[in-house]
This record gives sequence, structure tokens and C-alpha cells, in this order.
Amino acid sequence: MKLAKSANQTQSKLRSGILQPDKKSVLLVIHLQNDFCPGGALAVEGGDQVIPIANALIRFFATEGFGIVATRDWHPENHCSFEEQGGPWPSHCIQGSRGSQFHPDLKMPPGTLIVSGATNCRKEAYSGFDGTSLEDRLEDLDAQTLFVIGLATDYYVRQTVLDACKLGFRVVVLEDGVRGIDAEPGDSQKALQEMKKAGAVLANSTALGISL
Repeated sequence: MKLAKSANQTQSKLRSGILQPDKKSVLLVIHLQNDFCPGGALAVEGGDQVIPIANALIRFFATEGFGIVATRDWHPENHCSFEEQGGPWPSHCIQGSRGSQFHPDLKMPPGTLIVSGATNCRKEAYSGFDGTSLEDRLEDLDAQTLFVIGLATDYYVRQTVLDACKLGFRVVVLEDGVRGIDAEPGDSQKALQEMKKAGAVLANSTALGISL
């Protein structure tokens, strides 16, 4: 009930155009890595279109001294999700590979907190909270509100946002800053609605008054 009330209040602020990140806000950048962008092993169509939006938001958060955390897929070579191991996906984001690196046009400031996920070869992990230090890092930053962008809407973004809502964070998903795989047509839209139902707010980066 408390979470629903918080989401309703945030939606109201968005409609009024006054929602702004503050010192208890963190920009959560999810998996903007080479392998998830065009030309990568598991490319999300239009994934690189998120980069200019991400950079504008990063500039704003960095200038204001607000928190920025970036997650990354960081697989061992024999990860269970790979086709060679009987999983559903081609090999991707192998630790230290070019594909695992953040997109070269992504401009993250020095000292950006990076959280690596899916490092256990026997366990798939779509959530940035699953088996990582993300919750602790956000607690260190005294975070209350997460502004979420990244890839992919229907997998990593979806599960991370659902877990964040369960943990009691206020979550704003910036729809123009995410892209999905859509393995089945409509998966991304369904994921957005599922996140909204869980308490997340869906917004556009322009609602924050930040110049892109």
C-alpha cells in the first residue's frame, strides 16, 4: 500500500512536470555493453540509440553530484545461458572481451560504480540485484529513487526494476532510454506494463527537464 501511494504521488509530480532527481536519486545504467548493441553477439535492435540519452542523463547526474551506477553482464566462458552449454543465448559479454565492454560512445565519469552480474557459470541472472552488491552500493549512496535506463527492456531492465520495487525503492523507468529484444512481439510493452503494475513510474527523459 505504501509503495502504491508513493508511485501515485510520483505520477502526479510527473504530470505536473516538476519531478526532479535529488541527492537521494541514483541513475541506474543497465548493460549498455557492446554485445547488446548493433554488431554485438546479442544485439538489441536500436540499442545504440539509447547512448545519447544516457550521456545527457549522466552529465546531469554527475554535474549535480548525484549517484550513478552501471551494471554489466560479466559471464565466464562456460556460462549456462550459452547455447554451447544448452542455454538459449549465443555466447555474449564474456569477462574481459570486447563484447563485455561498455559501448565506446558511453561517457561515464571516472569513479562510476560498476556492478557485475551473472558471474556464476551455473546460474542465470537477469536482475542487477541477483548475486551482486547492487543493493549495498545503493544503500551506500543513500538512494531512495532510481532512474533506470538501459538494455534490454524485457529482460535485464524488467527484472532489475521488479526487484527494486520489491526492495522498496521508488523507480522511474525512462521509456526513451530503454530498448527491448522482443523475442515474442510485444514482450517489451508487456514488460513495461508489468513494471508499472509493480509500482514503477514510466516517464520520458524530457519530463525531467534535461536537455539531450
